[in-house]
Amino acid sequence: MTTIPLTWLYAPGDRPQVVEKALSAGADVVIVDLEDAVGPDRKAYARAATAELLSRPLPTPVHVRVATEEDVRAVAGLPGLSGLRLPKVTHALQVERVAALAPGVGLYPLVESALGVEHAYTIAAAHPAVRGLALGEADLCADLGVRDESGLEWARSRVVVAARAAGLDPPAQSVYRHISDLDGLAASCARGRALGFLGRAAIHPAQLPVIERAYLPPPAEVTAAQEIVTASPTDTGALALADGRFVDAAVLEAARRTLTLANRPVPPPRPFP
Repeated sequence: MTTIPLTWLYAPGDRPQVVEKALSAGADVVIVDLEDAVGPDRKAYARAATAELLSRPLPTPVHVRVATEEDVRAVAGLPGLSGLRLPKVTHALQVERVAALAPGVGLYPLVESALGVEHAYTIAAAHPAVRGLALGEADLCADLGVRDESGLEWARSRVVVAARAAGLDPPAQSVYRHISDLDGLAASCARGRALGFLGRAAIHPAQLPVIERAYLPPPAEVTAAQEIVTASPTDTGALALADGRFVDAAVLEAARRTLTLANRPVPPPRPFP
């Protein structure tokens, strides 16, 4: 059964030892950051270190958040690269340019401004290489002057709708910056799940089990999904269950995704000095 990624762990590209530890921290995807996590005087080193890391196959899928076209050229085509995260995307043309530089690599644009939110669908549908869409909430808050998480509700829903309209998987939530507040993280994940997000990016391994537990379906949802799948003999759905619920193709697809998620083991927290 296909594994649906729920956890995406960031690691700074200029700290190779941290990246190596992140690969065994239990995340579904590790994101090596060449953008915000790396100071200007460390960019060249981070790029070279990341290219060296990606020169071999890796045990965990690795994405790279690039900052420049030079970053893209340095890692494109390397065997350990599974995807590129494109920060601060505002127009489809930016996605098309990276797709031309890195053919065959999955792209994940990050929407981080009011203009990016307005263009969310055209960005999501910009190129067949786009595999997912995400919201960069720290920069978006600054751009909008938002001081409370409730001010992001519309932008969050906009990105969820844009991803779905473009035929992409549901987006993962943006990072939760309060590392020690795991209760707050769980509550925030519950809100994100209610809005249609699936999984979340993390900045510390201690956040990974919290995110995964928050996004795994509860028993009642699993039972309902199993009833739908069992009662649907074809991929088209289009039937009524005994309790009066109507099942169509979209409902059937969601039920199958629920069952796929339900079969994921929850990893224990792992030490990460």
